Amino acid sequence: MLTFNKAILCAVLLAKYGSAAPAVSYAPVSSLAASASTPAAISSVFASASSAVSSAFATVSSPAAPGTSGALAHTRSGTHSSSFSAEPASATVAFASDDPNGILWSENANIDPQAVRDTLGASIMGPQNVPIALQNPDLLAPPSTDAGSVQNAKWPFALSHNRLQTGGWARQQNLDVMPIAKSMAGVNMRLEAGAIRELHWHKTAEWSYVIKGSVQVTSINSDGQNYLGTASAGDLWYFPPGVPHSLQATADDPDGTEFLLVFDDGAFSEDSTFLLTDWLAHVPKEVLAKNFKTSISAFDHIPSRQLYIFPSAPPPDDAKAPSDPQGTVPSPFIFRLSQVKATELDGGSVKIVDSTTFPVSEAIAVAEVTVEPGAMRELHWHPTQDEWSYYLEGQGRVTLFASSSNARTFNYEAGDVGFVPASFGHYVENTSNTTLRYLEIFNTDRYQDISLNQWLALTPPDLVKAHLDLDDDTIKHLSKTKLTVVGPA
Repeated sequence: MLTFNKAILCAVLLAKYGSAAPAVSYAPVSSLAASASTPAAISSVFASASSAVSSAFATVSSPAAPGTSGALAHTRSGTHSSSFSAEPASATVAFASDDPNGILWSENANIDPQAVRDTLGASIMGPQNVPIALQNPDLLAPPSTDAGSVQNAKWPFALSHNRLQTGGWARQQNLDVMPIAKSMAGVNMRLEAGAIRELHWHKTAEWSYVIKGSVQVTSINSDGQNYLGTASAGDLWYFPPGVPHSLQATADDPDGTEFLLVFDDGAFSEDSTFLLTDWLAHVPKEVLAKNFKTSISAFDHIPSRQLYIFPSAPPPDDAKAPSDPQGTVPSPFIFRLSQVKATELDGGSVKIVDSTTFPVSEAIAVAEVTVEPGAMRELHWHPTQDEWSYYLEGQGRVTLFASSSNARTFNYEAGDVGFVPASFGHYVENTSNTTLRYLEIFNTDRYQDISLNQWLALTPPDLVKAHLDLDDDTIKHLSKTKLTVVGPA
């Protein structure tokens, strides 16, 4: 019983004096111990303890007096004060760091790049490919805002294996070299003047942007309606899946032409094209003769294997499609983007083309964007469409936010392919002293993006303040219209 009485005594003392309780009168410890020697006395002690605990909770729940600390204040005489207050208001989490995270060097810098940013990292002791390191400062010494893991989203065409032919070449990017790009693939192709990319078709749609020179294209659709047109530098063409066509460099530029091709399947391979010569080389000549109602000798000179790209005389400037009893295609396969006036913006410009302006282009949309030095393509995302990017001029910097605290920064220059999965937040910053020009290409019939600035401007201000603690002046300057490109401050 003595041990039990001691336990009861400790519980009572803790309840009465260890809790944040109001001042109460109490008996000396010795009298408490003596009074706890009988069951009736023990019940009395428990009642007293219960009363003390209830009083303590009532005090803690009451409003706090201003200016007091989180613990109960004590007077010099040792009596307890009933004043109480919560801890001063503070951020739920630490404020974001102000550490500088600018680009550390340029491609042309005369330095030995090191894996060091501020106090982080260390010098490189082993060998390194300095030109590659200079082109990718944010991979070697990433900003402190990068975190987690994001798949590689950069591929230079200069690293692609090139298929060399008499009259031109072709190199490609697909899932084999950039696994993140599951929805689109690209081909960079060059034809000398007069050279032909032979009659062919694909299982996917084919979209193109002419980089230099001009290309004469021919085609027919499933209704037997034909088409012939010429796409010049800055123009587009589009062929739906399965629609046969040809490409031939004109002599408008004595060097011929170079263009970009994009396909709406990341697993696309240029080596898996349906080619006219390849097909006929694998059909018995007896069948060919029967199909075309002619003699077998008519096919004595067909190629024994595919031509793919081959030289020829340039097409005449006034070339026209053969007369067609079915008529011509109702919607042209070429769009003259070079003749469209760009929308001028603060710090750049944009041209947008999708099926609303280029009706036949039902699977691919594009924005041609320019960003001046010191400006940036604003923070934004594309709700449901992946973005396949191609950089035409200048140098840029992009950070992909992949949710769940995953973010990674990449550096791009002319000739590079980029990729942004749908809904990934991102921006494009011009990091050079010349104009940055690039293409945003999407596997969709309608171009869409959501601006972070516009979203915040059109959200109730108190809600924005609750999240970001922005002041009234900052909120007042948020833009209720989409900026697209933001000029220097």
